[in-house]
Amino acid sequence: MGNEQTVVNHSVIVQKAKELADMISNSNEVDFYKKAEEQIKANDKVQELIGQIRNKQKEAVALEALGRAELIKKVEQEMDELHEQLDQIPLVTQFKQTQMEINDLLQMVTNVIANTVSERIIVSTGGDPLSGDTGYPVARTGANTGGG
Repeated sequence: MGNEQTVVNHSVIVQKAKELADMISNSNEVDFYKKAEEQIKANDKVQELIGQIRNKQKEAVALEALGRAELIKKVEQEMDELHEQLDQIPLVTQFKQTQMEINDLLQMVTNVIANTVSERIIVSTGGDPLSGDTGYPVARTGANTGGG
């Protein structure tokens, strides 16, 4: 049989995952993210708005503890306005876009791994990945015809 595959142990898989993580960490998306994060940390207006939002969050928690629901709505509205101001800053928009791109990259890698593993399992059990047949009935009839 020329189609045999080597069984890989857990530590090898973890090592390969770390290598993949290193590659992702050195990607253009992550590089751009790091630069955008540095710019955000250095931007006084952004930091001021972030500080105001944090203060409003603390205020909302304190009001909730006091049971002041009517004031919480006002504070939440003020937080929404601060978030809107923050989102109007191009640097923040770029930063959020970069975060989404990194998340998309991670999701794509996850999907490729999941789909490839599923496909290989289907094929190895005599199934057909195009039709979605798993091959389980084929494998079962050869090994056990008595049912489950």
